[in-house]
Amino acid sequence: MAKRYTLVIHALHSGGAERVLTVLANHWAEAGVQVTVITLAPSSTDRYPLRPAVRRVGLNLQQTSHSPWAALRNNARRIRRLRAAIRDSRPQLVLSFTDRMNVLTLLACRRQPWPVILAERNDPRYQRMGREWEFLRRWTYPRCAAAVVQTRAVATCLQPLVRNRPVFVIPNAVVPDESERRWQKMPPDRRGQGDTPLDIVAMGRLEPQKGFDLLISAFARVADRHVKWRLRIVGEGAERAVLEQMARRFQLASRIEFCGWRDEPSPILRDAEFFVLSSRWEGFPNALLEAMSCGLPAVSFNCPSGPAEIIRDQVDGLLVPPEDTEELAAAMDRLMSSPERRRALGSRAIEVVERFSASAVHSAWDRAIASVLGVP
Repeated sequence: MAKRYTLVIHALHSGGAERVLTVLANHWAEAGVQVTVITLAPSSTDRYPLRPAVRRVGLNLQQTSHSPWAALRNNARRIRRLRAAIRDSRPQLVLSFTDRMNVLTLLACRRQPWPVILAERNDPRYQRMGREWEFLRRWTYPRCAAAVVQTRAVATCLQPLVRNRPVFVIPNAVVPDESERRWQKMPPDRRGQGDTPLDIVAMGRLEPQKGFDLLISAFARVADRHVKWRLRIVGEGAERAVLEQMARRFQLASRIEFCGWRDEPSPILRDAEFFVLSSRWEGFPNALLEAMSCGLPAVSFNCPSGPAEIIRDQVDGLLVPPEDTEELAAAMDRLMSSPERRRALGSRAIEVVERFSASAVHSAWDRAIASVLGVP
């Protein structure tokens, strides 16, 4: 009998968790698993493509709640509809992604026969959900069959929440065919010629977690010493207007480009000199993996959690103390001043393709699922 996996997440319109779920769904569908993907958002908002074999269900239940009572009614409706959609998929296993979605999925699957694996994609110590959601997390998480996290640090803090349930540490993967294609297209020497600017790239949702305000402050410290350089920020979010205003305040609006969301950011990465991750906290940053897979050296805050498990300091990138804009500016200055240093670090950065290979990561997921299902 064919395996049947149902994957649940809020949406597929952007973000690292959404991309990881899409890659896993496509991998399992290609392996002959009957895969259903359910989201609260309608499928019309999808940005990440699924294989035709994947059954797609968009519930169109992401309405904004304007009062506590409306939130209660909306979430009760989401739970009912989610339970019906999961039951209709006849799952052998349910895999839920992201914190609030995990809570809703566990409530929807209460007293149902299928096991639920939670995929926690951020650090619960820093990604707080509010008092009511935190209460529900403490109440529901012990009902899972297992949890999957991306780093050992998150496993340690999540274990008390799931009590005696197993917690598997599985990092994100670099998709090999995309990485190899990007690397082959990359020019051997990225140094600008004539009036061509030299690019620093950052990537992520424009929200406080990603620390783009800290990055702009750091860039402002060194911009006068490196007049040919510009900062390009790939992503969209609620903080865009605030960040644009910040760039104008530093008189850097002409040298800080907000590129918006890009389905395929590799052309921007390909033309860059190095990548910066300025997050206040992370789960396991896909953007960092993607940039390094293009052979870009990286500068990152050593924030919890993820960067220190990807960047090998002084080997393929530079780690600086969390939220320390002075140290971030100094690290950027060192790379901006030395093309030789950039090339040396970039030549090792590409090794993430082997270190976080898709085949190894998919095998780890398959072993975790087999353990939960009790099959060899």
